[in-house]
Formats: sequence, structure tokens, C-alpha cells
Amino acid sequence: MAAVVKALNAKIRSNPVANYLCSTHFWGPASNFGIPIAAVLDTQKSPELISGQMTGALTIYAFTFMRYSLAVTPKNYLLFACHFVNAGAQLTQGYRYLDWHYWGGKDKAVDKALTAPVAAAAVAK
Repeated sequence: MAAVVKALNAKIRSNPVANYLCSTHFWGPASNFGIPIAAVLDTQKSPELISGQMTGALTIYAFTFMRYSLAVTPKNYLLFACHFVNAGAQLTQGYRYLDWHYWGGKDKAVDKALTAPVAAAAVAK
């Protein structure tokens, strides 16, 4: 049985594409893509839900492992792409957090909510 498994493994590993698809250089980034996908989807949610500390930590994480993906041998471009998307999404979330909490975004939303009924009533007349 061990000889059959060994022969099957050798057959798979002889094909460069199959070898790549069976490696951690593929499956690590593929499974890690959940983080940037979630971050991109979160850009559609209210900025009051954003955690500034978590966004900062994930930004540092993304940039750190973007660098790491190019430092390993062989270079892992799929991992780089994963963390590049994550860094972009986290920077977007960081901007939204700062805008909401420190640059008047919350005040603008409150003002808009207060003036909307008045504007609707004026249009109805």
C-alpha cells in the first residue's frame, strides 16, 4: 500500500501545475483569502462598526506578510496578492474609521438624518 501511495505522489509531483496545487504555497494563500474578502465586504457596512485597533493590527499584519511573501524562496506571489488586497481593504477601513470618529463623519450623518425629514416634508408640499 505504501508503494502505491508513493507512486501516486511521485506521479502528482511530476506535473508542475499539480505539484503547485498540492503545495502550501497554494493552499496557504487560498485559505487566507477569507480575511481580505471579509474586509472588502465590510466596506459596505456602517463605519461605526469598525474597530480601530483591529484595523490597525490587520494593516500591520498585511504589510508584514506582504514583505514575507517576497522574502521566502521561492517567492509566493499568490500570498503577496492576498496581503496586497488585504492591505488595501484595511487602509480603506482605517480611513473610514478616522473619518467617522475624528473627521466629522458621525456629525455629518446626524445632520443628514435630522434634515432628511424636513426636506421630505418640503418636497411633499
